[in-house]
Amino acid sequence: MSEAAKADLLDECEKQFCLLQKLQNAVLSADAESCEDTDKSPDHFSAVLAEVEQWQELEPRFMSNNPEILSAVGREEMKRQNAQLQMAVSFWQAKRDTLRNTVKREKTLLEEKEAMLSSVSEKVASLQLENSQLSEHSVLQDMKRRIQKVKDYQSSLLETLSEMLAEHFPLPDPGGITDRTKLAEPDMDLMPLNEILELLTNKTLETPHEPYVSIDDRFWPPYIELLLRNGIAVRHQENCNKVRLENFF
Repeated sequence: MSEAAKADLLDECEKQFCLLQKLQNAVLSADAESCEDTDKSPDHFSAVLAEVEQWQELEPRFMSNNPEILSAVGREEMKRQNAQLQMAVSFWQAKRDTLRNTVKREKTLLEEKEAMLSSVSEKVASLQLENSQLSEHSVLQDMKRRIQKVKDYQSSLLETLSEMLAEHFPLPDPGGITDRTKLAEPDMDLMPLNEILELLTNKTLETPHEPYVSIDDRFWPPYIELLLRNGIAVRHQENCNKVRLENFF
């Protein structure tokens, strides 16, 4: 700015300063008068408020019309606004960088959680499949053990029954058979009582629609009579040479 412009600006500043002092003196004198005349205070206060509102509605006017001064003031204002804008840009750039870093971290965490979720889901599916297979295998093994236990118990019962029948109901002594019986049955190969019972039982279980067993020379008649007399076996109604196990249920 030239010296002439500076001098012009200083003169304008002095004028405005003098006007400000004049207004200040007027305000001070008005305050003194208002204290002396209290009756007019409300009206004076209303007038002051109205004047203040008028000043507030007025647009600010630059005190000098010198183009050089206006140009210098404009440059300073532009510098000030430019500095403010640069500060705002720097702030929002920092804010943007912070948000980018936050988004990047959240994305990384999301990927890690998705990978963890996928891994856990695969592990759960694997454990469920393994548990299902183990359950099926356990049930199968338990069933096999029970079946084997029943078979062992059945074998034990059959063995005990065989021993008991052999002891209490033995086959006849070949030396005690009469000559008439020998002539009638020269090649006699009698079946023990436990085998007869086993044959009748298997026949009933395997072919329940035809449970009868044909009596031949292997069946010792006293055994058949024993079974019939004690209600263990019954004869066929039309064929006396067939017997079956009695229904016990």
